[in-house]
Amino acid sequence: MEILHTISELRSHLDRERADGKTIGFAPTMGALHHGHESLMVAASTMCNVGVASIFVNPLQFAPDEDLDSYPRMLDEDAAKAEAAGIEYLFVPSVREMYPEENWTTVSLRVVTEPWEGSSRPTHFAGVATVVSKLFNIVGPCTAYFGQKDYQQLAMLRRMTTDLNFPVDVKGMPTVREEDGLAMSSRNLRLTPEHREQAPTVQRALQAGVTAIEGGERDPAAVEAIVRAIIATAPLAAEPDYIAVVDAASLRTPEILSGEIRLLTAVYFGDVRLIDNVGVVAP
Repeated sequence: MEILHTISELRSHLDRERADGKTIGFAPTMGALHHGHESLMVAASTMCNVGVASIFVNPLQFAPDEDLDSYPRMLDEDAAKAEAAGIEYLFVPSVREMYPEENWTTVSLRVVTEPWEGSSRPTHFAGVATVVSKLFNIVGPCTAYFGQKDYQQLAMLRRMTTDLNFPVDVKGMPTVREEDGLAMSSRNLRLTPEHREQAPTVQRALQAGVTAIEGGERDPAAVEAIVRAIIATAPLAAEPDYIAVVDAASLRTPEILSGEIRLLTAVYFGDVRLIDNVGVVAP
């Protein structure tokens, strides 16, 4: 595996690979890699001829009061995991390499980013869309792999890719979970033992919502109430930022649930904000 730090190096290597007829799989990350990231890197390296991953803690997607400085950085460990996952090129740019001057251009999307995470973190998605646009332009034609844990982000990137005609196929991969159901996240490292013990309540609550829908419940407000009540049984969980029962494509709440539905939530445990979601089909 080669670790590359400049845009020109990565482009040069990948242009040569494509000239040889090889396909490129790409897994963008912010580092602090866990099994969820590893599954994306394995997909990139096995479903395509050449596996590429990036590690870049993107300052544009953090608000001033968020945890940019405390976001875990562990390049040596991350590089070893990337290599074990079959990655051939690991792109690790500096902030100056990605943003050599004040950034005058941003990418933002309406509709799919306005509610839920967009309401709670109004600058977040523009930061994500901007850096992923840059990465897609740097990497070039590829298949890009993202986890479904960040479902609203996945929906945004799919629409962005279509709207801006990127030569990229965006693949959503299943959420990887701990044995007790907690969705794997780099932020889990910051949970206290007490918070970590109660955090799986979020997934249990969402699954209770799924069970209700599968049992015939079609009122999104009733499903939301079920999820909220179970989260409330965790004494250390704060009031959820949101609980949403939405159409999986539009991310809007229908009057009556039908078709593909997504249950979304964000909950603080101490100063750690955990997001999760599950899907279900309401016949």
